[in-house]
Amino acid sequence: MTAASFAELEAQLAEQDEPQLTPDEYKTVFRQHAAGVAVVTLVGPEGPVGFTATSVISVSAAPPLLAFSVDSASSSWPALSGAATLVVNFLAEDQADVSARFATRGVDRFAGVAWSTLASGEPVLHGTQAWVRGRVLQRVPVGTSHLVSLRALAHGARPDAAPLVYRDRAYHRLEGLAGGV
Repeated sequence: MTAASFAELEAQLAEQDEPQLTPDEYKTVFRQHAAGVAVVTLVGPEGPVGFTATSVISVSAAPPLLAFSVDSASSSWPALSGAATLVVNFLAEDQADVSARFATRGVDRFAGVAWSTLASGEPVLHGTQAWVRGRVLQRVPVGTSHLVSLRALAHGARPDAAPLVYRDRAYHRLEGLAGGV
């Protein structure tokens, strides 16, 4: 998002003259919202690129579409902004270390992490609950981020693996409720 388009968005919001949440209030709400954890991986000009994302959403089953958001200031954005395809790796409950690694700036995020390359060229992480290879359809600037939408092309899954969940700055495991509700 350019400075001009961000300024335009701010002007539109000001015109509506509605009270809005402060950044701290907003963060408080979403820290309480549990989310599955994914790592997005792709091939950049200088090799594999990846980052942790908790903003992955299912958009449509027919056609199979998903989306995620990424901060425009992310160190992965330059590679992501030009990628045609990528992989969304849905982490299993024993992969908190992988999530933390891919959320860390200034390190080789793939070092010490088990991964391989799909026949199509994208890196895919091992041990995940599932992964989806997708073709990028849109990169829409929204605030200080981009909403990236994908068409699902291929997948792999381990139905027996439980998901990694993130809530209030900590990783969690899912537990079933008594009575199977």
